[in-house]
Amino acid sequence: MARLPAFCRDCLHEAGGEPRCLACGSPRLVRHGELDTLHIAHIDCDAFYASVEKRDDPKLRDVPVIVGGGKRGVVSTACYLARVKGVRSAMPMFKALALCPEAVVVKPNMAKYATVGRQIRERMLGLTPLVEPLSIDEAFLDLAGTQLLHGESPARALARLAREVEAEIGVTLSVGLAPNKFLAKIASDLDKPRGFAVIGAGEARAFLAPRGVGTIWGVGKATQERLAREGYRLIADLQAADEATLARRLGNEGLRLFRLANGIDERPVNPERETKSVSTETTFDVDISDFRALEQELYRLTRKLSDRLKAGGHAGRTVTLKLKTADFRLITRAHSLEDPTQLAHRIFDHARTLLQREADGRRFRLIGVGVSELADPALADPADLVDTVNTRRGIAERAVDDLRARFGKEIIDRGIMLDAPRRTGTPQPDRNLSSPDTPPAGPDPVSSSGTPRAEAPRRR
Repeated sequence: MARLPAFCRDCLHEAGGEPRCLACGSPRLVRHGELDTLHIAHIDCDAFYASVEKRDDPKLRDVPVIVGGGKRGVVSTACYLARVKGVRSAMPMFKALALCPEAVVVKPNMAKYATVGRQIRERMLGLTPLVEPLSIDEAFLDLAGTQLLHGESPARALARLAREVEAEIGVTLSVGLAPNKFLAKIASDLDKPRGFAVIGAGEARAFLAPRGVGTIWGVGKATQERLAREGYRLIADLQAADEATLARRLGNEGLRLFRLANGIDERPVNPERETKSVSTETTFDVDISDFRALEQELYRLTRKLSDRLKAGGHAGRTVTLKLKTADFRLITRAHSLEDPTQLAHRIFDHARTLLQREADGRRFRLIGVGVSELADPALADPADLVDTVNTRRGIAERAVDDLRARFGKEIIDRGIMLDAPRRTGTPQPDRNLSSPDTPPAGPDPVSSSGTPRAEAPRRR
């Protein structure tokens, strides 16, 4: 048999059939028949937020760490020591702490994580311009045609990247290498942490066959139940099905499932993937029913959301309010605007109207606000010859943005916050779908009456 291409992930020395690297003694060898020909990769940072916190605080290095809110919040991420105890992302904090009471809980620092995420992404762009970010800590890469540029195969270039990021930035990566995005995403989860896994085109069908249909991207619990009723529990069931039958039973989704089940994914790596929505939310430490307190928290979130829209070059036509009741019932309400906006006072006005309809004395544990149907910011907030008050408010908000950029975000605030407590809840990680950046928090809505109040300077 011909020797399979192989190399050491620690020193990049070429390897043969031995179990350890002959140059450095490392057992971390990657070996695969298609190793030198594959060029689509998925890179995922290992327990990213927790890894950054461990990097910055040596005392956390050997203890379980959970990044998330207070006892009423949820887990943003957990290190692998906590995951061994059963802690998972999006788990309520009280459940996580019951499973791992010795864990150290760290509140999220999204600005810091965004900075580290950008540093890693700059390294990715050094390999190829074809980088498609999925979030702050993961991306697809297409390294086709880069071998002459780097003087090595895409596989070796990726291993070198992982080694350099770990040594110079202090965060570990897991790499999945495959002929397409679907298989690369699966591969990156096979060998975590510090992983490097390969799925070749020749083995894709056999590799996928024994796995449940939930392995397929986008197949959640409800879809799994529906597929099970149709007789499709394993990917092998979909592989054995007739494509026309799947299309007749499940429509376009059936065609998608058939192709992915057979390892076929023709989607290109798209570096210009559009952000679909931007949002932010917070979970309260104590349930809130008082409208004034909810309004003030909505103001804080809207100001932060507006800053993120401006920093990210986004504007949106649809404003969405999110509430979660004390009994965990989720409520979402939306309002579409005639023109897209990125101004805090416009978002706040419409979100506050939605809030008024729901704040009927019920207790809420979470509030969030977001915008979707994103558009070019050049089209946002046009001057209105009829509604000159709203136009003047926009001009005033931009001026306040300039002051806050020069002198600090707390230099000016609006009257709505004069009686507000310093903190009413625990922030959750911001949602910026299809975008990896999470710019720092920010701007600045209006009073509860819907008209501007005199800004009150805050002394530091």
